[in-house]
Amino acid sequence: MENSTLPEEEIINKDQTTSEADASATQEQEQSPKKDEQQEQTKKLQDELAEAKDKYLRLYAEFDNHRRRTAKEKIEMITSANEQLLKSLLPVVDDFDRAEKTFKDKNDKEAEGFFLIHNKFKKIFEQAGVKQMDTGNASEFNADLHEAITQIPAPSEKLKGKIVDTVEKGYLLNEKVIRFAKVVVGS
Repeated sequence: MENSTLPEEEIINKDQTTSEADASATQEQEQSPKKDEQQEQTKKLQDELAEAKDKYLRLYAEFDNHRRRTAKEKIEMITSANEQLLKSLLPVVDDFDRAEKTFKDKNDKEAEGFFLIHNKFKKIFEQAGVKQMDTGNASEFNADLHEAITQIPAPSEKLKGKIVDTVEKGYLLNEKVIRFAKVVVGS
């Protein structure tokens, strides 16, 4: 009987090993979808993270550009804040220059106060960044700086296309034209 029990034990053992193998296969199959789900979830989270990083970088770059643009606009506003005031004072400077020409003929004490005021006025303009354009005779005509009010026949070949006379001085505010020089050009 022992012989007969052996095959039964073997059958039971085989059944146990088969059921264990089936159980482990079932566990693997159950774990396999879990692993796939975890991998999918991990991939999804990584994609979301990459998208969030991309959005963050774009938003940061946009903010940085905005910050630079506003800083540049602020600097421009500060440098040209008084532009309208300075433009309105330019005719007064012209009047001072014309009056100075009449006082230079006279060397009296009354002219001394006028010259002091005129010099202060010039210094204030210089401190504000206003410069007078150099429009000397025989200098080259530049449409970006000069306004030709008329053309006359050039006294010499050398003066053709060049400035013959300056009617009204031009001014620059921090290298920006605030008033074009009105000139006469030789033709």
